Amino acid sequence: MRADLRPSRALTAGLAAAALAATTLAVTAAPATAADPLVGIGRAVTDDAQRGLFQVTAWTDAPQGKITRVSAKVRQGDTVLVDIPTLPGVADPWNPSAPATTFRLPDAAVLKLVEDGGRIPALGTYAIDVTATDSLGNKQTRTDAGQLDFRLRPELTFSAGKPTYADRSTRPSGTLVGIQPGSGDRVPLAGRPVSVERLTPVKTAAQQAVTDAAGRFTATPYPVPSTDLEAGTRFHAAFTGDSAEVHGSVEDHRDLFEWVPRRVAVTATADRKRALDGQTVTVSGRMTDPAAANAPVANHPVRVRLGGAYPTGPTTTVRTGTDGRFTARVAAAAGLGSDGWTVESPDRYLDFPTRSGALAIPLESRTDLTSIGLSADGRVTVSGTFRARYEANASFPTSQSIRLEQLVSGGWKAIAWGSVNSSYYNEFTTSAASRGGYFRLRHLTTDQFAESSTGSFRLTRLDTRIVSLNAGPEPVAKGGYVTVTGGLQHYADFNWRAYANAPVVLQFQPRGSTTWKQMATGRSNASGNVSLKAKVTGDGTWRIRHYGDAKHFNTPASAGGDYVDMR
Repeated sequence: MRADLRPSRALTAGLAAAALAATTLAVTAAPATAADPLVGIGRAVTDDAQRGLFQVTAWTDAPQGKITRVSAKVRQGDTVLVDIPTLPGVADPWNPSAPATTFRLPDAAVLKLVEDGGRIPALGTYAIDVTATDSLGNKQTRTDAGQLDFRLRPELTFSAGKPTYADRSTRPSGTLVGIQPGSGDRVPLAGRPVSVERLTPVKTAAQQAVTDAAGRFTATPYPVPSTDLEAGTRFHAAFTGDSAEVHGSVEDHRDLFEWVPRRVAVTATADRKRALDGQTVTVSGRMTDPAAANAPVANHPVRVRLGGAYPTGPTTTVRTGTDGRFTARVAAAAGLGSDGWTVESPDRYLDFPTRSGALAIPLESRTDLTSIGLSADGRVTVSGTFRARYEANASFPTSQSIRLEQLVSGGWKAIAWGSVNSSYYNEFTTSAASRGGYFRLRHLTTDQFAESSTGSFRLTRLDTRIVSLNAGPEPVAKGGYVTVTGGLQHYADFNWRAYANAPVVLQFQPRGSTTWKQMATGRSNASGNVSLKAKVTGDGTWRIRHYGDAKHFNTPASAGGDYVDMR
């Protein structure tokens, strides 16, 4: 029994003393016998990875003792084949200073077959005898301490196979060899049954594939589920042997993830470079076989998809005709990253480089008003915002132009433009000279955004004018006063009418100057008449002007004045 599993002699002595104190009988302790040795020997175990090696455990229960020598013999019946005088101890990696309890045949002394220069006559199993001695001279020999498993260790290599365009099934195959003890040579295992089964997507009954002279085996074909190859079809191969030559079990799992497609060539073009949401895009092309002098490939699938690098775009699958040509019609769907078209193979057994092309699918947009105005000096100013209608994160890689349009003679005419450069600051303002009318803002279709416009809106003011302008007297004496009269009118109800009680100013432009100076202010009377008086400072032109309010334009700045000499 091992020391760690056996009661210590000190504990045994203590128990004996307690028993002696409890009785009046004198008992003399018996000496250790051969049935209860101080030196213990465990099982000798073959190294499975290298079956020309083995190890054994040994220990001593003698106080202050330690194992100093372990030897072994390998025999067949009564014949000793190998005498090993010393098995070196193996240090405990967690406590290197502790006495060794495991002893192992070193790699340099690996046991080999006679044919490899060793002492073992043939593959098989052999008895191991072990002798251990401690530092106090205690010694123990264990006959049949273990069995040297000097047989081939099986090794299996395995492949799930590769289905092809012509044969869409797979033949799992591999090689079974035995690793020879000592030399490590790989020996083909011929005539051995290898169990092969498909595990997914549907488990099948195991079949037995028998190895040939080279250890190779091939299972009967398995059909490959057309919808499962990409997800992986899993196979399992296993072998178990227990004979005089080979011993052990080995298995392997392999997923089917490769196939051998047919290589073809495909050309393709689209009928447009830009498609609005819902418009049909027609992609056409031809499939040929370069290996057959570019002969047409008929009745094969082609998948056409809109959406560039995004796999979620509208898709349709068509088949080639007898001439190898195909035509696919796909409805465009606007969305971020939806530009571009792609032609690809939906059949993993048919391979051609993906064909693609540029196709702009503009996002739906919206143009909204934020402010509108028509000034008294005849200028319309409109502000608004522009953005994608359904895509909050749509950016503007290029500036988007907004038109201010006015209804003229039954048609819309652009009178000004605004620009939107940022999706974060999407406001814009545009302005143009105008006497009023119907207006709208409009964004024309670009590759990024589709057309959108605001509703039409009307901006109006009444035109004003000065009639019957007269300045006098003429000439006027130096230091005298001039009186300027006229009538203020506005255009209301389709006619020019007197504009009463409206503010007016008297302006003077000296001879040779281009600047008008304000000389007096006043208001029109109930009949729209105006009379203003100012001191004369020199020769020049006099005029009356009205500056409009919320409903009226200014009187025209270009309206003529009355020239007066000063003498």
